[in-house]
Amino acid sequence: MGVLENFPRITPFLWFDSNAEEAVEFYLSVFKNSRRLEELRPTQGNGDRKPKVLTIAFELEGQKFTALNGGPMFKFTEAVSFVVRCDTQAEIDEYWEKLSAGGGEVQCGWVKDRFGLSWQVVPARIGDLIRHPKAMEAMMKMKKLDIAELERAAQS
Repeated sequence: MGVLENFPRITPFLWFDSNAEEAVEFYLSVFKNSRRLEELRPTQGNGDRKPKVLTIAFELEGQKFTALNGGPMFKFTEAVSFVVRCDTQAEIDEYWEKLSAGGGEVQCGWVKDRFGLSWQVVPARIGDLIRHPKAMEAMMKMKKLDIAELERAAQS
């Protein structure tokens, strides 16, 4: 039975140059509720060497993904990102620190990890908070989101 037969109908498929295994191990270290599922290592043409992984199926917080060692032709852009819903400021701080390490901080709760993948690290109530113009204005000035500051702005 193939790995996709047990996957949801729609699953993110992430194209890496040649470091899919490193990326998957990184993501598994960031998210507590995660696991490596399956991998595909083609054996043709590799002689006696251990073949390199082509794809790795993994799961982060219940969301299944597949990582591909596809080569250098394509890079991630901010046009696609993954939202990390956080219930507390401590969660925001933890995910922000881990995901931005070796990557970069971006505006409005976005970070780019060291593999170039974009993440939005946001409070669970972000939609309610930024309905208020002052909270939206406050968020636009932030990189890492500050729940208390957003709540103060929403109430002003």
